[in-house]
Amino acid sequence: MRPPSGGLGGSITGGCRRERARGGKEDLHGLGGPGDLPGASLVSGGWCAGCRAGPRRRHLAAASPPRVSGREGPTFSWARGPAGPSRAEDGSGTRLSGLGERVDHGIDERDGERKDAKGAEGGAARPRTSARRAGARGVRVPRFFTREGEHPFEAVRWERRTASIQNERGEAIFEQRDVEVPAEWSQLATNVVASKYFRGHVGTPEREWSVKQLIGRVVGRIGEWGRASGYFEQPGDADRFEAELTHLLVTQKMAFNSPVWFNLGVKGTPQQASACFINSVEDTMESIMELAKTEAMLFKGGSGTGSNLSRIRSSREKLAGGGTASGPVSFMRGFDAFAGVVKSGGKTRRAAKMVILDVGHPDIREFIHCKADEEKKAWALIDAGYDGGFNVPGGAYDSVFFQNANHSVRVTDEFMRAALRGDAWHTRAVTTGEVMDTLQADGLLAEIAETAHGCGDPGMQYDTTINRWNPVKSSGRINSSNPCSEYMFLDDTACNLASLNLMRFVREDGIFDVAAFRRAASLTILAQEILVDHADYPTEKIARNSHLFRPLGLGYANLGALLMSQGTPYDSDEGRNLAAALTSLMCGEAYRTSAEIAAGMGPFPRFRQNRAPFLDVIGMHKAAADAVPADGVQVDLWKAQREVWAEALELGKRHGYKNAQVTVLAPTGTIAFMMDCDTTGVEPDIALVKYKKLVGGGMLKIVNNTVPMALARLGYDEAQRQAILAYIDAHETIEGAPGLRDDHLPVFDCAFRPMNGQRSIHWMGHIRMMGAVQPFLSGAISKTVNLPAEASVEDVKQAYVEGWKLGLKALAIYRDGSKRTQPLNTGKDEPKAKVVSLAERRAVRHKLPDERRSITHKFSIAGHEGYLTVGLYESGQPGEIFLRMAKEGSTISGLMDTIATMTSIALQYGVPLKALVDKFSHTRFEPSGFTNNPEIPMAKSIMDYVFRWLGNRFLESEVAPDEQETAAEATGLVAIAGGSIDRAALERQAFVNHADAPACSECGTITVRNGACYKCPNCGASSGCS
Repeated sequence: MRPPSGGLGGSITGGCRRERARGGKEDLHGLGGPGDLPGASLVSGGWCAGCRAGPRRRHLAAASPPRVSGREGPTFSWARGPAGPSRAEDGSGTRLSGLGERVDHGIDERDGERKDAKGAEGGAARPRTSARRAGARGVRVPRFFTREGEHPFEAVRWERRTASIQNERGEAIFEQRDVEVPAEWSQLATNVVASKYFRGHVGTPEREWSVKQLIGRVVGRIGEWGRASGYFEQPGDADRFEAELTHLLVTQKMAFNSPVWFNLGVKGTPQQASACFINSVEDTMESIMELAKTEAMLFKGGSGTGSNLSRIRSSREKLAGGGTASGPVSFMRGFDAFAGVVKSGGKTRRAAKMVILDVGHPDIREFIHCKADEEKKAWALIDAGYDGGFNVPGGAYDSVFFQNANHSVRVTDEFMRAALRGDAWHTRAVTTGEVMDTLQADGLLAEIAETAHGCGDPGMQYDTTINRWNPVKSSGRINSSNPCSEYMFLDDTACNLASLNLMRFVREDGIFDVAAFRRAASLTILAQEILVDHADYPTEKIARNSHLFRPLGLGYANLGALLMSQGTPYDSDEGRNLAAALTSLMCGEAYRTSAEIAAGMGPFPRFRQNRAPFLDVIGMHKAAADAVPADGVQVDLWKAQREVWAEALELGKRHGYKNAQVTVLAPTGTIAFMMDCDTTGVEPDIALVKYKKLVGGGMLKIVNNTVPMALARLGYDEAQRQAILAYIDAHETIEGAPGLRDDHLPVFDCAFRPMNGQRSIHWMGHIRMMGAVQPFLSGAISKTVNLPAEASVEDVKQAYVEGWKLGLKALAIYRDGSKRTQPLNTGKDEPKAKVVSLAERRAVRHKLPDERRSITHKFSIAGHEGYLTVGLYESGQPGEIFLRMAKEGSTISGLMDTIATMTSIALQYGVPLKALVDKFSHTRFEPSGFTNNPEIPMAKSIMDYVFRWLGNRFLESEVAPDEQETAAEATGLVAIAGGSIDRAALERQAFVNHADAPACSECGTITVRNGACYKCPNCGASSGCS
């Protein structure tokens, strides 16, 4: 039977039982006298500060535990007890913030604020770390996943492996031997966890070597904090909470965002737990410079941040002292420069940043075009001979602005309706509100679409929709988001994320385990809530608002894999219904849990003044849940998602909610690798065939596990399934597989068209899926909708309009290959002055002699063999190439022959080989895959391989390699928030090629789009929030 869904877990604060037994009156733990709460607080490392008792021998109250109230049903049981300080880092009752500032965390429970000795004018409100109010009670945590007397680690089979990551040239950039991991974890998960999350210097006794240590460190710290804040009714509840949470993590059912793994429980490291930050800025120089400082500190730690710059007056408005303002775009250049400098000065990933401007701002057109204009400059520099790599110091992209930020335009319903009607649109001065420009709304929308078509920016955020769903309207508007756009909340706030692995809740019979999913969501919300009070924050404002509103970001990964395993097409009504029901259940359970925590510990301090709008939004969620169609949805799942919202609303009316937000859909980059997810976030699968890393090295080509599950669900017998799987393995597509019904093909559609196939999910299918799940999220969705290279500007415009109509909060568009094309002219059709050369020279062709030396190179790309012959001048430089593909049809052979002829003519007319290499390397099309060349282990296409080989063979290094780090330096103890820890030790660059995605800053592999960010399929690094 399923135990009650309410009880979760926690602990108790107060004096140590050993000291009380001695009759001591002095509390050695800094937690109050013997008359306070039972229990003892643990400090860093899990040891009792007073008597150094081990973490598994926690000292509990000598008195009998309080009785459990006799409440029935899926609710918490609470024990009363006074609140106390959570911890005292220096014995003063205060803590140091993430930037070294001392923060007094006293809150008046009446309104969530405190006044200092000077009264109302004395200073800003500051939060207290205690989550409890006077008379608060702790929660009950029954067992669901674990058994009494058995540690969760004992239920898992363990093994030792070597964790190793190589760069694109096959050079080891990280290696750790004898790493202990669960046997069911993949080699990729092993590599990612060992390289990213293990703490301590490699080769030292302090270095973590086991997943047991990693999970124990994090769970132990959360359990310690839960005890300190009195989240648990009885000591046994705390132990059960830790056991249940450990089970979720070790079985890959859930993972916290990366900062939790980086920092929690690490001695001497700020206990930063949040990955998402939003910062405000006012129209003053002091505020603008403060934003630059705050962002720099966040970038230093590898984290990202978002800001709306619409409060900064436009470049055509006057300053108080005379003169004209600089405008937000000018300041953006400074912000971008700081981001680039901090990024290049540290050892973390490229800075992540979101910049937003309202569509009614007078500088909106300059904002729309600024990134596209810089893209044009970059291409001019590349044509002039500058390196086109994304991460190359002094290269083309290092010399232009706005490469460290995503740009988004905030549009209102009023603007979108005006655009569709062809009405005029007014921009208004920030300082006075007077009309500055009168533009055609449809023309402005066309400019947004045109620039996005050319360079991927700007995205669009739908302001009216965002604030319609704002549950704390009385406290302020939602103006901005984090860089990936899933966290949307008030300015100067932070959010800690966690994601559930949907596939881990699918039973062997293919049924989705609704009870287990609810339980996991509830446990995770409690764990995330415990983090809020004890974690460190980069600024006092962010710390204060995080305590006042307590936003959380629970989400999931592996939706695409789940749908396929159920035999349900991603782009179908049934698929959208199932996704909506899952998201609804997760969000409803999260709010229900939040309300039950509030029942005993009080709601978030700003709930009372936001009660009416908050309950209105919960009612909107409930109405959307009631409207989810049952077609394609498991019956108990469909019923549960309706019932949970009724519970959440009723409990909220009685007790309020502990958290102002509870759910988002993050890109789940690095943690998706940790959980061995086939798909990330809300994304569909990208391909039916993947390559699995083997423990001893090398790769194994495998067909996704979800394919046989789907075939079985669709009714194919064993023989039919084996025949279809063999066909996929041979052809890397399911199209044409023997015995497969045509009407089942949509089940296996992926995000990208496969080799030898024609099918893929239409871009509108992605947007419709986002529209299906958006009503069941407190925040938004991190997802980039990829359009094919042949998509038109009108397609991009239609995508933005459809996103608005479907009720999305944000939408980012990326047209495949757009980073390799010149951005289209954006309406500025003025004739350009003709550039006249000072001395025109006639090109002369230098043919090779009749007898010439040559080199023949054999290669293989994903099993497709070919031969490259290079004819050489007497100097040893190439003057012609011949390309022959073995066992390929006339089309491929003809195209390769054409490419070879054109390349030969170009070389003979004096076109630099480097220009050809820069232009054609990293071109993406099929066939692509792994090669037999250790210097180029992965090729994106035949052209990619050929020109990279030519670059390796004939071009000398023009860029000094980075200073090589030792493994210990690359993976040592680093205090960061939301960023990668290690980076590639050496980026040898005989040539660096521009591509439509940046190279991973850690291992050099070309990254892939993941939501609005990028992830590395080789080492697991992510530029996003997870």
